[in-house]
Amino acid sequence: MNHSLRCALMITLAASVLGSTPVFAAETAIVTVNGKAVPKSRADMLVSAQVAQGQPDSPELREAVKEELIRREVLAQAAAQKGLDKSTEVQAQMDMARQGVLIGAYLKDYVKRNPISDAQLKKEYDDLKAKVGNKEYKVRHILVDKEEDAKAIIEKLKKGEKFDDLAKQSKDPGSKERGGDLGWASPAAFVKPFSDAMTKLEKGKYTSVPVKSDFGWHVIQLDDTRDTKIPPFEEAKGQIAQQMQQGLVQKHMDSLRAKAKIQ
Repeated sequence: MNHSLRCALMITLAASVLGSTPVFAAETAIVTVNGKAVPKSRADMLVSAQVAQGQPDSPELREAVKEELIRREVLAQAAAQKGLDKSTEVQAQMDMARQGVLIGAYLKDYVKRNPISDAQLKKEYDDLKAKVGNKEYKVRHILVDKEEDAKAIIEKLKKGEKFDDLAKQSKDPGSKERGGDLGWASPAAFVKPFSDAMTKLEKGKYTSVPVKSDFGWHVIQLDDTRDTKIPPFEEAKGQIAQQMQQGLVQKHMDSLRAKAKIQ
């Protein structure tokens, strides 16, 4: 069997077969191992999963699936003969795997039953565009705990000292070694007092008075501005849909959690 194909089959089985329900005698078997039938539904599930990942449905794939199912059934039976299926730890792992499969199936069904319309996607896209704005800013800042320290920094800037050098005393570890550089970002990326001061600056200028935020006192310098590059709706639609679905699922899970009787 092709090694990469075997690895892919093992991954799919690890996520699915451990959590499957018991096999019923009436179900069609793809093969029998030591008198125990391996259901065809397992093979169908594996083939479908591989096809969905781009693997062509072929006699080679189906034979590989069959061989993998036989191999796993032989190993599972050997484990059971040693009584490993009675182990508390193993049973807990099997229960968790089965629970994971059920959760996945439930959430997949919930998303299917609660589709997000194109109108909802477009509204979210327009809201995001408005929030991001049409301009990005490249800024630096120096963050200190006290207003008088920020004022002292501004006085030093007025006397010609370099922003890069003064930034070494900033308490922002992410930017102090880069001369206070925060890179390119939209106003929405910053807390309001910071963004309000930043957007009023002219290119190359710094704030003449310290800016207060929940983090401390900032001295801000605007290096440059540019137009925001926002991808067209059709290009962004997939990612927006994914984010909205995640939000929808999270809200539903929170609702179920709130309704649950927990003692």
